[in-house]
Amino acid sequence: MAKIKIKDIVAGAEQLSLGVSIVVAILLGTGLGYFIKKATNFTPALWIGFAIGIAAAILNVYKAYKAQIKSLDELKDESRYKGYTKGDDEDN
Repeated sequence: MAKIKIKDIVAGAEQLSLGVSIVVAILLGTGLGYFIKKATNFTPALWIGFAIGIAAAILNVYKAYKAQIKSLDELKDESRYKGYTKGDDEDN
């Protein structure tokens, strides 16, 4: 029986959470626009809410990207990666 590593589960959950946050942001923005449309009878409110949801999703992706870059920058300073260069790959 294979051992399940907690680190792998956490890494997978972080990747999954980005996808879920994109969907939730778009749905929340669209829902907000829908309720504003129903409350005020302002038809473009639905599309404005949808645009806000997409903007929030893009912001979530950007934040995840920045966090990943920060994580990789911390790794490059570790001693086990100091001598590594791009040309060291055996797959080339």
